[in-house]
Amino acid sequence: MSKSTSYSDATQVVHAGSVVDEKTAALSPVIVTSTTFEQTSPGVHKGYEYSRAATPTRDQLETALARLENTQYALSFASGLAAEQAILQLCDQGDHILSCDDVYGGTRRLGEKVWARYGLTFNYMDTCHLDKVETYLKQHTTKMLWIETPTNPTLRIMDLQSLGALAKKYGCLFVVDNTFASPIFQKPIDFGADIIVHSTTKYISGHCDVLGGAVMTSQTPIYEKLQFLQMATGAVPSPFDCYLLLRSLPTLALRMHKHAENALKLATFLSNHNKITKVIYPGLPSHPNHELAKQQMSGCSGMVSFYYDTDLEGIARFSQSCKLFYLAESLGGVKSMINHPAAMTHVSVDKTVRESLGITDQLLRLSVGIEDPEDLIADLKQALK
Repeated sequence: MSKSTSYSDATQVVHAGSVVDEKTAALSPVIVTSTTFEQTSPGVHKGYEYSRAATPTRDQLETALARLENTQYALSFASGLAAEQAILQLCDQGDHILSCDDVYGGTRRLGEKVWARYGLTFNYMDTCHLDKVETYLKQHTTKMLWIETPTNPTLRIMDLQSLGALAKKYGCLFVVDNTFASPIFQKPIDFGADIIVHSTTKYISGHCDVLGGAVMTSQTPIYEKLQFLQMATGAVPSPFDCYLLLRSLPTLALRMHKHAENALKLATFLSNHNKITKVIYPGLPSHPNHELAKQQMSGCSGMVSFYYDTDLEGIARFSQSCKLFYLAESLGGVKSMINHPAAMTHVSVDKTVRESLGITDQLLRLSVGIEDPEDLIADLKQALK
């Protein structure tokens, strides 16, 4: 459970979840690896009984994550998709979920290939169009309104305030994936979100060395259901993974501002390159949701997408010619990465659907790291030759 403070994010990330060990006075998190804990009497314990239910290290992480998102509660999971799985388990057979169409490929796969078999139904639409969302919610009984903002990979920005109001009006849970923005640049709870989900593998970890997910909420009934699901299904992170995430949090604000600073410089460079037909970055005035991004985000993160005017062979040559950008899945690490969504992160999405969303063979996505931006620009410049 978290307590609200007036500290800035830069201070919060350093101190949130910090607990001085009573026995050793250690300032760094103590990793408690025990899977079981002694009970003073049958069923009577000191807060811990079995590590699937809770561990001291995981409690520290969850306290920190809740404070960063300004929520009352947080729960950590073994991956981002494990966190999403728990959220969908709040639904009953026959329930309906409305999602933004430009949703992470793994999220769409989880819904269509797994949960559809158990009676959940999913529909997708461009949730930037608020009138269409309201028309749909009027005509359908919807359990959840599920969005990302910015979206992956076309970086669309959703109007959190308006969508939150619509979800409340029509009685559905408002779920926001805040992975791309991070808690540093956006806090969906302030705009009416009921549930916030993260792949902590990405920016919160920041080093591409730990897999994790998290769910945040301020509603006690939702938290209690999710806490039961976390314990009952067992998709929990190890104490060491929790420690790694706690180790990463103190630098989160520094990293995010450097990611965003670098991304804007690279997006500007690409916008002026004759081989690039379009650059998508919310921090650019050319982005169709630029003003909305400024209203609800304090920074535009480190993700840049662009269309390169070449064929698949040219895409391969370009990505293989980069020396500082690693051709790899995932994002949010200190090292810069390049991704071809159509062949990598979104390959599980039907090609017709992909292309209708703008995820064509010419689209590339950059996760801009914290290197010197001039070196990154020089790397892109030589690769584009």
